[in-house]
Amino acid sequence: MREWLVLLLCLPQSLYAQEFVVARVKYGGGGDWYNDPSMIPNLSKEINERTTLRAQEEQAVVSLEDEDLFNYPFIFLTGHGNIKFDDREIKNLRTYLTSGGFLYADDDYGMDEAFRRELKRVFPDKELVELPFDHEIYHIFYDFPSGLPKIHKHDEKPPQGFGMFHDGRLVLFYTYETNISDGWADFDVHNDPPHKREEAFKMGINIVMYALTH
Repeated sequence: MREWLVLLLCLPQSLYAQEFVVARVKYGGGGDWYNDPSMIPNLSKEINERTTLRAQEEQAVVSLEDEDLFNYPFIFLTGHGNIKFDDREIKNLRTYLTSGGFLYADDDYGMDEAFRRELKRVFPDKELVELPFDHEIYHIFYDFPSGLPKIHKHDEKPPQGFGMFHDGRLVLFYTYETNISDGWADFDVHNDPPHKREEAFKMGINIVMYALTH
């Protein structure tokens, strides 16, 4: 077990002197895990400008079968299509999450069914639960009294934020029908209006800050 990772995540915000890295998860199955490569660098830059956390302003890429996975306290997964984990990836992800790591997954429209299927293989005995609007992840730095902002319309359903818990700790946050991460991409990628990009960055900062302090 990676006890050092648990200790890292328990440190107060003011003690973060070393840069952390947001790592994007590379997965098989045909989904576009790699889309919009400007997202993580842009979010990291906003984190550095607005908070006392220090994020490396380059995107790292990690496979779930790689031992390097355990070097990253925060990993990010997105895409539009199919996701498929092999048995080693399932085991590694389970160990990572139960040892103090945190996964943020954002449905970029079209990965929901596959993501839920693979997550059930990771934790057969757990369920995703929708987080109430008073959960700290919506208020830790910026205030979102009505929960997730809606960045892209997709099916025009209300945005939803789901969590998965292990021993009382939120180890995974999954956003659906909002596409927060598209709002982090360079402006000319999706042409999101400034106020939508601002909402996306604010919510992204909340997610990272919550993950690194709990």
